[in-house]
Amino acid sequence: MVLNWVLVGEICLRLQVAFPHPSTLPGLLRTWSIAPALLGVALLHGALINLLIGPDRLHVEGGDFHKQMRIVGKAVFLGTLVLSAELKLQGYSALAAAPVWSAGILHLAALLGWRWVERDGTQPGLRNVLIVGSGAMGRRIANYLEQHPEMDRAVCGFLDDRKPLGNGVLGHTRDLAELARSGFVDEVILAPPHDRELTVRMVHAARRLRLDVKIAPDLFGWEPTREAERIGSIPLVSLHEETLPVRGLLAKRALDLAGAVTALILMAPALVLIAVLIKLDSPGPVFYAAPRAGRKGRPFRCYKFRTMVRDADALKDALREQNQRQGPFFKITSDPRITRVGRFLRRYSLDELPQLLNVARGEMSLVGPRPHPLDDVSAYAIEHLARLDVIPGMTGLWQVTARRDPSFQTGMKLDIDYIHSWSLGMDMRILLKTVNAVWRGSGD
Repeated sequence: MVLNWVLVGEICLRLQVAFPHPSTLPGLLRTWSIAPALLGVALLHGALINLLIGPDRLHVEGGDFHKQMRIVGKAVFLGTLVLSAELKLQGYSALAAAPVWSAGILHLAALLGWRWVERDGTQPGLRNVLIVGSGAMGRRIANYLEQHPEMDRAVCGFLDDRKPLGNGVLGHTRDLAELARSGFVDEVILAPPHDRELTVRMVHAARRLRLDVKIAPDLFGWEPTREAERIGSIPLVSLHEETLPVRGLLAKRALDLAGAVTALILMAPALVLIAVLIKLDSPGPVFYAAPRAGRKGRPFRCYKFRTMVRDADALKDALREQNQRQGPFFKITSDPRITRVGRFLRRYSLDELPQLLNVARGEMSLVGPRPHPLDDVSAYAIEHLARLDVIPGMTGLWQVTARRDPSFQTGMKLDIDYIHSWSLGMDMRILLKTVNAVWRGSGD
């Protein structure tokens, strides 16, 4: 909203309307001279809209985009109306209302656009749900979620101690930990009928697994007197919700996007030179794009400069007996598949630069657990799947602290420690250590 108001202020200054001319400075310099006034109006506008929207109302509406659109549209209209009326009461001319309504239109487009991207993007917000209880109520919840994809919930299946496996029943309640990990579950919904001991046990188990827990209470035909989140006509009561560092994650994404785009622009000549050297050194494509496991195990194409001979993947199985890493991870020293240019690129980690494209697209982050090949991930134990809870990165804690340690378990522990203790400050320290490692040419 602040950026929208800066844009409106710049346009008004250029058109010489609504604002007095505080100086003869050109362009944005004049805008900065009225920045305090713009900031105050922007914050007031944003506060009005936020109060009128009521974030709890959007949460209650779940993922119903049309209801959210009506709520946001009404709030922006009323907030803009109140602000323009206030300016009129303070003696400003009617012309001063034009920037307010212009900003209101920009706010509406930005807020709805943001929610649309969240709804229809690569589904980073899609929540995997396990339903405890496959009775009539559990089936109604599952059917409604399947018929309403805008709620951004995907039903993995049911847990039920009273029903045999099959027809959507994946296991018993004692299988929660294994099924939640293997299915990358985010939320557990407890459906009637409820058993007190079982409910308490499920809530405790879900909290240990860091899952959200909601319960569909049996209200015996009555309606709740207060608003609650609904799945169709079924109210949901939240028993536990994992708190996410939303602001920190948004800042991390902003850092990723700014860093990736800036680096791609500044390093464009070097990228072209590397591409030419690869083509001159050996036959084959410049880039190597291989499927890797992303967040929640979703595959994506991870880009690198090609550092090996053209048929390197076909030769991998023949070399597995020389693997020098422990666990489901393949790496050998003096790999015969590596080309001359490829060896130099790997030493200075220059082969990883095309992954800036993956970062810009949101498939990777600058910092995070490194994405593993799908065949390595298929050999993970259940406890290893926790490293797939976050977006993979170009560099990570493992790479800057134990890069040459052959133990898979050591690397896995470092990755999970990073996930549990993540902060922006930690990311910055890892990036600085990575720059130092690249400068020293410590890659292999």
